[in-house]
Amino acid sequence: MQEISTKVPREAPAVRGRHECKETAGFISHTFVLRYSNLPESVFGAGELSLRSTLFFKQIFEVAVTLRFHLFVRYKAQRGAVDAVAHAVGGFRVPGKDVPEVGVPGAAADLGAVQAVAGEKGEYPCRAAVLATGGVSYPGTGSTGDGYRIAGELGHTIVAPHGSLVPLVSEDTCCGIMQGLALKNVQLTAVNEKKKTVFSEFGEMLFTHFGVSGPLVLSASAHLRDWDKHTYSLSIDLKPALSEEKLEERLLRELREQSNRNMENVLLSLVPTSMVPVLCTRLHIDPELKANSFKKEQRRALLQELKHFTLSVSGPRPVAEAIVTSGGVKVGEVNPGTMESKLITGLYFAGEILDVDAYTGGFNLQIAWSTGRAAGLAAAEEEGER
Repeated sequence: MQEISTKVPREAPAVRGRHECKETAGFISHTFVLRYSNLPESVFGAGELSLRSTLFFKQIFEVAVTLRFHLFVRYKAQRGAVDAVAHAVGGFRVPGKDVPEVGVPGAAADLGAVQAVAGEKGEYPCRAAVLATGGVSYPGTGSTGDGYRIAGELGHTIVAPHGSLVPLVSEDTCCGIMQGLALKNVQLTAVNEKKKTVFSEFGEMLFTHFGVSGPLVLSASAHLRDWDKHTYSLSIDLKPALSEEKLEERLLRELREQSNRNMENVLLSLVPTSMVPVLCTRLHIDPELKANSFKKEQRRALLQELKHFTLSVSGPRPVAEAIVTSGGVKVGEVNPGTMESKLITGLYFAGEILDVDAYTGGFNLQIAWSTGRAAGLAAAEEEGER
């Protein structure tokens, strides 16, 4: 029997710090399963597996806004998730005070079945236990990776965990200059050392003091692996709606209409303010150069910067800053319909402890909701039958 102290801060559910969050839409398409998960469609496909169809969800949240494939939900309690969950749990007669003091499940491996949960106040006899300890990102929530160790000691294969959906570090000084600048409606492309495109999507990103972040960068990071073997660079299309021909026409018009103005003023009509000095440095032009003196080769160089603003990246930020953890319990050792271990009867897995992760946008929450509900229902049935 294994025993470990796993006091989880009560504030863990409030890590988002807002009264709203996103869940994926009520239907889970085949595209979602193929693109975002290595679990079978059956885990997500049934409408009843969506958390918001449950009584528990309805007591905690209310739907706020529907946007594309996302459903924005709002906590009903003033303090958000913590109070909302505590209130709902109370209605189900769950001994909430004891939850933070219960340890991770100890399983009698030689018998091949869960016998009890070992906690700080003793053992809790049971026939089923759900291991939902999370990954290694956001350690302040109590997600320390202990679940990987426990599952490994019980014979499960653990795919090496690392950060996914994580900001990227760049040594380019322009990032510090443009710190805080959010770019919207841009195309971000990531290529490796062989110039092979490994990611390209349209959306939003953010410059920071250490490099880049934002939805596009977080999604791109999921494709940038094995940093010890590969090098990557980013290319930003600042004007994705315009072809190079159309953009050149735009440049010629701006130069013609502002022929007696300084180039820094012309650039202000094309890019955000903090990007102007960066472009001037990259193009080796004097900000006070008159537009009518801007040469053809300089215009072509500007065109390339607007369509292919490149950044070198040296690696991801620490895993503690990652949104989710990639890696974990190998899904081939888990029953996809019930989330039960194929090695230990009565042991179930849910959420980030599994080797399942997805893009930003509510998809990881959907994985947590769906696997959690599947595991919970199966564990309850197991507890009643054995």
